[in-house]
Amino acid sequence: MEAQQPGQIHPTDYGHFVVNVLARMTHESGSIDQAILRRAINLASSYLVTDTSMNPGQGMSTWYTGFTRLVDVLVVLHSRGELELETVNDASKACSECWSVAGTWRGMDECRDGVRAVAGKLKSLLDENGRTYRGQKVYAPNS
Repeated sequence: MEAQQPGQIHPTDYGHFVVNVLARMTHESGSIDQAILRRAINLASSYLVTDTSMNPGQGMSTWYTGFTRLVDVLVVLHSRGELELETVNDASKACSECWSVAGTWRGMDECRDGVRAVAGKLKSLLDENGRTYRGQKVYAPNS
């Protein structure tokens, strides 16, 4: 590993951040704390900007890895019947924010494919009408 030079800033890595959060959470309590999970989800759009701007070569991949892992945890919580509406809402908001960021910032158009994939996983958890989760309305932009 390279020695860090004074003043050198390492790029952010949402995938690494998410793995650390999940590992710490499950190691300390043996369970998933959805409040902490939501905080990590709410950082998705910020990490989209920092990962892709600080590491143009790999940033899209590190961001997508982190976001996908979080939604995979939501899928597991859903299958156990433990997923909270607030967590679904925050994931939906994060998708919306990431979609906007990817469309606004130059060079991030490809990130929209990642958002589309994550949103597809999330949508598969919704009720048949695609607008509610267990009968409760889910956040959707402009609704």
